Amino acid sequence: MKGTYLIMMDFRIDTFLTVCRLMNFTKAAEVLHITQPAVSQHIHYLEDFYCAKLFVYEGKKMNLTNAGNALYQAAVTMKHDDLYLKESILDLNQRKTRLLFGATLTIGEFVMPAHLKIYLDLYPDTEVRMIIGNTSELLEKLRLGEIDFAIVEGNFAKDQYDYLMYSHEKYIPVCSKDYCFVKKPKNLKDLLLERIIVRENGSGTRKIFEENLETRNLVIGDFSCVVEIGGMNAIKSMVLAGCGITFLYEAAVRNELESGFLRRIILNDFHVSHDFSFIWNKGSVFSENYNKIYEILKA
Repeated sequence: MKGTYLIMMDFRIDTFLTVCRLMNFTKAAEVLHITQPAVSQHIHYLEDFYCAKLFVYEGKKMNLTNAGNALYQAAVTMKHDDLYLKESILDLNQRKTRLLFGATLTIGEFVMPAHLKIYLDLYPDTEVRMIIGNTSELLEKLRLGEIDFAIVEGNFAKDQYDYLMYSHEKYIPVCSKDYCFVKKPKNLKDLLLERIIVRENGSGTRKIFEENLETRNLVIGDFSCVVEIGGMNAIKSMVLAGCGITFLYEAAVRNELESGFLRRIILNDFHVSHDFSFIWNKGSVFSENYNKIYEILKA
């Protein structure tokens, strides 16, 4: 194990990860400012060390082998752990602690503030950096070691990460308190007569809605009018103004529902909820630390 860990820290692993990202030896050489033969030499060294082919060509397209994929997953985790360890030691020397993580928009804006307050009450000197992005963006940052963990609402490959369920959230249709429907809604299809206000493509909030519609042989375009807005607060403002209806996580509109400015649209055939997940790179040596952070942020 020790020998394996040392080879992971070798400069050749950076070459391997760059080739994985670009799937092209020539482009990897350009990025790394080395020659293409040097890239090939680094990859051959790793193949000899692990006694396995790491890449295979299918026609002109290069892909990872099963062994290559296994090495990739381990390399990403261990590279991040190395960066995390270095920064943790630096933080210790400077008597600082840090919290560097990502969150999807709903979680970052409407769930995390109260939970971060709990964390900061316990550790007031912590330097916090929360990056907001959609699930795919945060997974990429996790793979690149730019964040230590992420809390996401979107789907992810559960075999590639360690994860814990952060919360189970209701996903509901809402409108303004005085909104007038074309037809009093009883089922989801009754809402197709209304203008719907949705997030942009790629957002977790929109994806869960699209997936639910798909099970009913429906798409967002089946609504009488579709308005696409990039910001959650802008969507809520438009719904509050009576411009249309929307579907959001209850956590995002809890204050407006409790104050009576928005109301939940009760449907007989729409009862949807979804897990928010706390995830980090699979097999990280800092898993115990992430579990402790999870327990505090979940409080």
